[in-house]
Amino acid sequence: MSRNYVGMEQAIEKVISDFFSLLFPNFFGSHEQTTTNDMFQESIITGLTYVIEEEIAIKTIAEELNNKLPNILTIIKTDVQAAYESDPAAKSTDEIILTYPGFKAISIYRLAHELYRLKVPIIPRMLTEKMHSLTGIDIHPGAQIGSYFFIDHGTGVVIGETTVIGERVKIYQNVTLGVRSFEIAEDGTLAKHGKRHPNIGDGVVVYAGATILGGDTFIGKNCIIGSGTWITKSVPEDTLVVNKNSTY
Repeated sequence: MSRNYVGMEQAIEKVISDFFSLLFPNFFGSHEQTTTNDMFQESIITGLTYVIEEEIAIKTIAEELNNKLPNILTIIKTDVQAAYESDPAAKSTDEIILTYPGFKAISIYRLAHELYRLKVPIIPRMLTEKMHSLTGIDIHPGAQIGSYFFIDHGTGVVIGETTVIGERVKIYQNVTLGVRSFEIAEDGTLAKHGKRHPNIGDGVVVYAGATILGGDTFIGKNCIIGSGTWITKSVPEDTLVVNKNSTY
């Protein structure tokens, strides 16, 4: 019989709220109460109780996540810096933290990814799907994304579970890093595992509306992928790829 998940959505919203308030206390939260590490841990534990029965396992996961928080904050700060350096419209890092949907979606992805690596069920997807609904940016928590990652504008971005993205990568709106075709298992159902999504090398820029598909598709370092392109084969490093129907 299915578990009782009533109240879980609100618990996930509390995790997100406390996460931002804990890491960026000068930007999020309330004047009345400062979010402490203990408060965040309590939020995480509450969420975990919906999907894990063993109290010892819940405590272990909460402790491991707590140990990872400094590293999560460090890499999120590189994402903020990347946004400031990449967007001429950004007047300050404060503006990015307060207003950029990419910052929020990437930050919660960073949290969800650590929970995914700890093999926590359901919660990582709920975290990223909550940000998907708020920002239009869909990042699977299983994706591997390097530091200094920037999503500009962001609406319509899709990053699949087995995507691997290097450092200092910039992506614009309506970009899909997806599956080229679905592998069928022997019983006729879709295969649930295996490398299905592309690899994006360091320093790559992917402009609006580009689609890159396939687990064996590798975009080399420092490539520029033009708007509206459709890519299903690997691209060597330092390559400019443009839509043949585009006018320059």
